[in-house]
Amino acid sequence: MKKTFLTIVALLIAVVAMAQSKVFVTRDISPESLVKIYEALGVEAKGRVAVKISTGEGSNPNYLKPELIKNLVYKVDGTIVECNTAYGSGPGNERDERNTSANHWKVIERHGFLKYFPVDIMDEYDEIRIPVKDQTNIKYDIVGGHLANYDFMIALNHFKGHPMGGYGGALKNLSIGCASSNGKAYIHSAGKMEKLDMAKLWTPEFIGNQDGFLESMAAAAQAVVNYFQRQDGIIFISVMNNMSIDCDCVDHPAPVKLEDYGILASTDPVALDQACVDIINQQKVTATNDPTDLLNRINKQHGTHTIDWAEKIGLGSRNYTLINIDK
Repeated sequence: MKKTFLTIVALLIAVVAMAQSKVFVTRDISPESLVKIYEALGVEAKGRVAVKISTGEGSNPNYLKPELIKNLVYKVDGTIVECNTAYGSGPGNERDERNTSANHWKVIERHGFLKYFPVDIMDEYDEIRIPVKDQTNIKYDIVGGHLANYDFMIALNHFKGHPMGGYGGALKNLSIGCASSNGKAYIHSAGKMEKLDMAKLWTPEFIGNQDGFLESMAAAAQAVVNYFQRQDGIIFISVMNNMSIDCDCVDHPAPVKLEDYGILASTDPVALDQACVDIINQQKVTATNDPTDLLNRINKQHGTHTIDWAEKIGLGSRNYTLINIDK
């Protein structure tokens, strides 16, 4: 009887271990380490490869710099992909905006991307709808039409805070990041606004359902993941540097109070975002490192609900094993 019980316990432990996603980490933030952590995933980016990043609002200094990511993009022969935003920065700030393709291209060039890479604004000419599995809030995902031109995606995320989502990581980059301007409005409004209406921007119709917005992000992220899993695949890499409480989409972000941490990567976006949030929660307050504001931002916006919902709908697992590739 005792032997049978121990066997059952061992099997349960094995099942739990099998359910844990692998998250790789390096404390070195460099072009070489980006390639190294990509290789650690053991998934080859092949075919027409889209590297999804945020090119950053024109006056925001915290975006992932071309010099940091260039070795990885070159290795996979990738194209930098983006979509336009759903907002402007107001009169006098037009040079920093990315709400139109004309303005966005100027920012992309000023931030140095065109010096190194081919770049594609995926919703410059059109948009497409792709199916969502979870239709609690949104019935489809509206993404840049050029998404259909790619076989494989690397979601190359800059982990930081976000004014509305609480934090920005893999799930936000996949959802809001791949959505067209109309798609962004659809997600933000939890399915109420299918076409961007500037007169209703920031009204209760647009931002009145916070949990619905977060759930819509998870559903849209799953739609993009499913789209690429039916083709050659998708992987997720997050860089934890320049971590303001504000996103790269904010024109004048709050000062960075956290020290740079490293680079994390996984084939599971839920585990990856959970690991990044856990790392912030584990940070100690020192003279040069203070996670307080970012944690308060995440809590205020109920940010981890995105992760919880993503796990609930089957996008990934919050259980993970952290594997340090520096050893």
